[in-house]
Amino acid sequence: MASPPPKQTMKERILETADKLFYLQGIRAIGVDTIAAEIGISKRTLYNHFPSKDALIEAYLQRRFVQSRPSDKPPAEQILATFDSLERRFAAKDFRGCPFVNAVAELGPDDEDRTFRNIAIAFKESRRVWFRDLLLQLGVVDAEGLATQLTLLVDGSIAQDLVRDDPAMARAAKEAARVLLANAGVKVGASAPADKKRPG
Repeated sequence: MASPPPKQTMKERILETADKLFYLQGIRAIGVDTIAAEIGISKRTLYNHFPSKDALIEAYLQRRFVQSRPSDKPPAEQILATFDSLERRFAAKDFRGCPFVNAVAELGPDDEDRTFRNIAIAFKESRRVWFRDLLLQLGVVDAEGLATQLTLLVDGSIAQDLVRDDPAMARAAKEAARVLLANAGVKVGASAPADKKRPG
């Protein structure tokens, strides 16, 4: 019989609740009062774990900073699969865009020490470096430049989906990525049929 999952600590409960509310409703829209009330604790208890809202925002962004998992799949397949993952995410009802872009858009003017912006930059750069390293494995000459272009396709498809509410934007970005890879001398498989149905 499987053992029950470990019980969350209060700090984990606070962070998980903040994560959900910040992402779905906006960082500025959600105060610590709302987070504390959602959990059923006092503001004082929350501040015992996170001394300020800024500290909680920083922890939220760090929690969202997830690195790509190592894979045995061929590098080109890994690159193109990024856009398949995006299409699945776009189809989810709770998708609200990139949490890092959202945080910079909301907090940029008040982020005087650039704490939040620097976390966002580090995340975006980690994705670009992941692309670059895969491209180096493929022997691409300008791996740095192509990695930047692929990163722009990711961010562009996210923006397009937010405006259009159409997961097919990820599929269009994938086809553009396929062209970029082919132009760089990378052998890529055949593209998916153009009439593929939108995920439900």
